[in-house]
Amino acid sequence: MKVMIVEDEGFIALELERIAQDAGHQTVGPVSTIEQALAHAPRSDVALVDLNLADGLSGAQLARRLIDRYGVDVIFVTGSPESVGNGIEGALDVIPKPFTDDRIAGALSRAQALRRDFGGSNAIM
Repeated sequence: MKVMIVEDEGFIALELERIAQDAGHQTVGPVSTIEQALAHAPRSDVALVDLNLADGLSGAQLARRLIDRYGVDVIFVTGSPESVGNGIEGALDVIPKPFTDDRIAGALSRAQALRRDFGGSNAIM
């Protein structure tokens, strides 16, 4: 599965990339803005998205576009999970920072199972 890393903090982006690769996934990015993420969206199956990106509090806007336009499954990874409230329609999960390897790998595994079982983007939120 191709996992896009959308995170503006370099160390966190590298950690997410490592976890995804260790779980057997290919990674796209990391990227830190909406523009960069949309450029890579056609080559992505799933995106790990922070809410606060280099171009501001734009993660929720980005998620909506990734889900609606590109069929990319979105998993939020954020230090402000309360900002997502009950979730954003179409998002698969909200993982609070700090996160664990197992929490990220587990969410990616569930996303992969949903894609396999349902043939594309299928939200649980």
